[in-house]
Amino acid sequence: MRGRALCVLAAGAVAGLLFAPVFGLWALAPPIAAVLVACYAVVELCARVPALLPVRPVLALVAGAVALVEVSLFRTTFHGLPTAASLRALAAGVTDSWQLTLQSTWPVRPDAELLLFVPLLVLLTAVLGVELLRWPAVAVTPSLALLALSQAFVAVSGAVAVLVAFGYALVAACLLASWARSAVVPTVALCLVAGVAVAAVDPGPAFSLRRTQAAHAPLPRTTSPLGEVAARLSDPDAEVFSYTGDAPVDRWRLVVLDGFDGVTWTPADRYRRLGVGIGPPAGVTVPTESHSARLTVPGDGPWVPSQAMPASVDGIAPLVDEATGALLSPGRTGRVEYDLRWWEPRVDPDRLRDAGVSAEFAPGDLGIVPPRVAELAREATGGARPTFRSALVLEQYLSREYKVATGEPLPTGSGWPQLREFLFDAKRGTSEQFAAAYVVLARIVGIPARLAVGYRAPTPAPDGRVVVRNRDVLAWPEVAVAGVGWVPLDPAGGAGGAAAARSGLAQVTAAARADLPPPQDELPDPPLPADEPVPTPGPDIDFRELAAWAALGLVALLALGLVAIPAAKVVRTWRRRRLTGPRGVVAAWWEVRDRLRAHGTRVTPGMTPRDLAAVSEGPVADTLHRLAHRLDAALWSGAGADDGDVAAAWEAVREVRLALARRPVGARLKAVFAVR
Repeated sequence: MRGRALCVLAAGAVAGLLFAPVFGLWALAPPIAAVLVACYAVVELCARVPALLPVRPVLALVAGAVALVEVSLFRTTFHGLPTAASLRALAAGVTDSWQLTLQSTWPVRPDAELLLFVPLLVLLTAVLGVELLRWPAVAVTPSLALLALSQAFVAVSGAVAVLVAFGYALVAACLLASWARSAVVPTVALCLVAGVAVAAVDPGPAFSLRRTQAAHAPLPRTTSPLGEVAARLSDPDAEVFSYTGDAPVDRWRLVVLDGFDGVTWTPADRYRRLGVGIGPPAGVTVPTESHSARLTVPGDGPWVPSQAMPASVDGIAPLVDEATGALLSPGRTGRVEYDLRWWEPRVDPDRLRDAGVSAEFAPGDLGIVPPRVAELAREATGGARPTFRSALVLEQYLSREYKVATGEPLPTGSGWPQLREFLFDAKRGTSEQFAAAYVVLARIVGIPARLAVGYRAPTPAPDGRVVVRNRDVLAWPEVAVAGVGWVPLDPAGGAGGAAAARSGLAQVTAAARADLPPPQDELPDPPLPADEPVPTPGPDIDFRELAAWAALGLVALLALGLVAIPAAKVVRTWRRRRLTGPRGVVAAWWEVRDRLRAHGTRVTPGMTPRDLAAVSEGPVADTLHRLAHRLDAALWSGAGADDGDVAAAWEAVREVRLALARRPVGARLKAVFAVR
């Protein structure tokens, strides 16, 4: 019992630790170990006090919950004793923690409110497995279900999948060995075949329940920062925030607006709780470098300054839109200080200038486009195909043909009525109209673009501190560039004579912009990317193909074994039935001996039918005694054995077979595949 219980607990531990890509291994190990140790302690207690067996599941659940409170929720206890707050936290672990995990970036922060559901599931798996130990093949199913759930959160692949399959196979084999030794080899083989197949075959991106069914955090319904651009410019000296950083910064973003219905610009509702950290986006293939800054933000408002590719935030627990980098701090009512670390791509100006736009993003919606706007878009880009060159030409066109509005009143609004006025009549506006006009014209000619709102970084003070004020408010367009990500542009800055770019990507963009031909010259399209060379066959070994063939061979061997073992026994019986005389009687004894051995009866080489009858019972023992008389007569009487004696001996075989047929189905299946 103890060995089986340990196997069940180990299987639950393997399944629970597969959530490590979500929470981190060292965050999960202590609570999982605590609940499993508590569960095993209850198993030992009930083994010593049999009167407690009827309440063993309840005792195990209570002991595991108390252990989890002591390890993960100690702050809710009163000098180590669980309180009502502890019970509420455990209840939240059942109802809320898994939802909070799906709403977070991964790996999540190792907070108890997020990871509690994993040790609770491990505890439930352990309790169910221990109670089902009378049927070992069934006892492994709770841990198997938990393993499947962990893969639904984040699926492992490659070498990790092989290691997981091997570890789980060992645990399951140890559990099944006490029940059916013949099931050990198929169990291990199937698990290893599954692991090797996953490693050998590339299934594409790992499946994740978070990607397909994640619940997003709701976006607060507040005034868009885009609508505040003119109001902030009217009060230019008001301080917005300040910061110190390890490198120059060109601009700070508050929100990115990519939805447009012809009237209003809206952000996407894609915010998640920020976990431990975020890597560079998958579409960014150029090298990146890390920068950091310490920000102090007074006042209220849900959005806090950020960068395009945030990596981590310390000091606050914001929501983050991974696609835009925007940070949201809902419920903020005062001054906050936080450390922001972010990624910035490093790219050569020539490569950036000749890059194509990203095919990963569609240009976006525009509502009902007014007349003449599409013609203006084609005129502004010279009819060139959508590339980053044509995006820069469009930026230069707006900077050259339109002026930045100054004085009072300042233009406001960025819907089609205001944009039509800006493009065809007034030809003056704030960065709000410049950015919105750029985005709609770019989308018309097939360039994926979006609108960002934030602040331009002013000149730092001598001590390195930078104070951002209302006068620095800025709206700008961003263009999706293949391999680089979203690149910010500044048509309003070009029209208004903004200061030179300060940060790496902004400086690279300025260099690419400076190398464009004069406006009167025809814009040449950048060269199309060269076709990838076709790989020539070489002497190298294709390990993926080799692993795939090995997995296929293991499957074939397993299938062959499942068919070959029963077939070999049928052929063996048929050959024995063909023997005559004394050898036919001896063959009947061999058949009885082998059938009883397959059903688990211990048979030693020197056993006679009478010895085997002594360790058998019921009809089988009586039949063995009669077969012993037939065998003595055939071997020692000197008269031999005729066909009637052989038939009587095989009648004993039939009686033994009928007696064994009344055994449970599981025992009969084990006997079919027994190879002893």
